[in-house]
Amino acid sequence: MPEEFIENSDDGAVISVRRAMKILQAFGLTDSHLSLAELSRRTGYHRSTVLRIARTLALDDYLAQRPDGTWRLARAAGWLGACYQATFSVHEAVEPLLRELSDVTGESATFYVREGAQRICVARMEGARSIRHHVRVGAALPLHLGGPGRVILAFSGEAGEPYESIRRNGYMISLGERDPEVSSISAPVYTVNWKLLGAVCISGPLSRLNEELLKHHKEVVLSAASRLSRAMMGAQQASLS
Repeated sequence: MPEEFIENSDDGAVISVRRAMKILQAFGLTDSHLSLAELSRRTGYHRSTVLRIARTLALDDYLAQRPDGTWRLARAAGWLGACYQATFSVHEAVEPLLRELSDVTGESATFYVREGAQRICVARMEGARSIRHHVRVGAALPLHLGGPGRVILAFSGEAGEPYESIRRNGYMISLGERDPEVSSISAPVYTVNWKLLGAVCISGPLSRLNEELLKHHKEVVLSAASRLSRAMMGAQQASLS
């Protein structure tokens, strides 16, 4: 169906808004400006459509055209980002995701951040099983023992092993390292400009959560870490697979 017909349909206004949002979302963290051709490629819209919407967005300072003809995000888009950052609650993003991760795996899910030479439990959702690994929110644990701490060190640039392997794999499985009865799988979480924020993990008793089961949960943990990173960057989240 021709774009001109869609724009004039009963839902044309809604479609136009969604197209405008997609054009704004085409800009990444490293894109100071984009050409009309690149905006067209990233959105899948015809150049004439992109140009028409870009000019409309420019009327209210969401986009601005540079002298060389390329486009950049403008003041109004920056203001929305500032408002998001000012009102964003870490717990509102972290806790629902940890709850979902715990529901999917059946194990306790935790988010840690670094504070000096320790890792702090910022948020946690206990697993539904009666026998589980307990950590209270606010607890300080060593960085150099256990998966979450090792992950934080690895993606902070710590040299040598096991940190080189953790960086290559993108996660760490810990089998009784800090506590001989506890196992976990952990992955890094980032914030704006890919700055390391912390680590997310699931953990439980080693007698149940063995290496095979931890590997089975690897993709869902990596997906959760990716979603949380995107939430911290203010990007749209996808469903936990």
